[in-house]
Amino acid sequence: MIKDPIKDIKPYQTDIHPLLQLLLLFFFLIFVPGIGYFVAKGISTMLYGAKTWTDVGTFNIANPQVKNGLWILQIVSTTIPLFAVPVLFARFIVRDTSTYLKSTFSFPPVLFVLIFSIMLFSSPVMEVLVNINQKLTLPAPLKAIEDLMRAMEQQAQKATEAMLSMKNIGDLLFAILVVGLLTAIAEEFLFRGCIQTIFVKWTGNIHAAIWITAIAFSAFHMEFFSFLPRVALGVFFGYFVAWSGSVWTSVWAHFLNNGSAVLITYLYQHKLINLNPDDQHVFNYGAYVFSLIFILILLYIYRNIARKKPMFDF
Repeated sequence: MIKDPIKDIKPYQTDIHPLLQLLLLFFFLIFVPGIGYFVAKGISTMLYGAKTWTDVGTFNIANPQVKNGLWILQIVSTTIPLFAVPVLFARFIVRDTSTYLKSTFSFPPVLFVLIFSIMLFSSPVMEVLVNINQKLTLPAPLKAIEDLMRAMEQQAQKATEAMLSMKNIGDLLFAILVVGLLTAIAEEFLFRGCIQTIFVKWTGNIHAAIWITAIAFSAFHMEFFSFLPRVALGVFFGYFVAWSGSVWTSVWAHFLNNGSAVLITYLYQHKLINLNPDDQHVFNYGAYVFSLIFILILLYIYRNIARKKPMFDF
């Protein structure tokens, strides 16, 4: 299904070696969020006091202002920098925004419907990957590293739970806006825009670029025990962009993934549904098989429509 050549790789407007491009991008991804961290610290301290900032660092949710401090930290030190870095990189470093950002809307709108269906029916496959991932352990000599990763994920989970403690519709809409939409735009411009493009140039192979970028995307989140499902998501996002030529296809998919998680969390918190968002044993083996086959069919249809090929062109 994915062995056919993708759209022709367009000539690039920069002579900067892709390795140097990657190093420059990596530098900005450290420098700009670092500035954002201190800006967030200043804003939080000014609004809520130094004690609140200390409590943000320890996830002391007993302080009612910690939730606001965490949101400030998220938006100012992560969301905004992750959007600004690829945009500025494409505009001023490589001077080729169309190739590196792929912000065109020139693609069939029906792709949005197909992406919605793919994301909807991929849930059982993702559950399988989550369960496999949870059983993975590092070799005994690396147990200290494994324990550290588990501790880091537990801390990240505390922050997420605090931020996604939604009391009303306003909290829900705000979380969907930031976690769903803005995060999707920022991360997709960075990964499927700049980074995937750099690896296409470096390897000359779109498939290699998609998989390498997906692995980098998952590693970036520093959550080892959800590494495999996030790689799979990254692969989906990568092919959505490669076949359509537009980053907005992956933004839509990313938004659906994040936004639905926020919505389910809200509904569960308010006892409107019984589905625990942390439950990873919802489906059976039949659902796993059906999910895999169906999303492969949908991906095949997506590819042909995006590339304007006959529906049954093998």
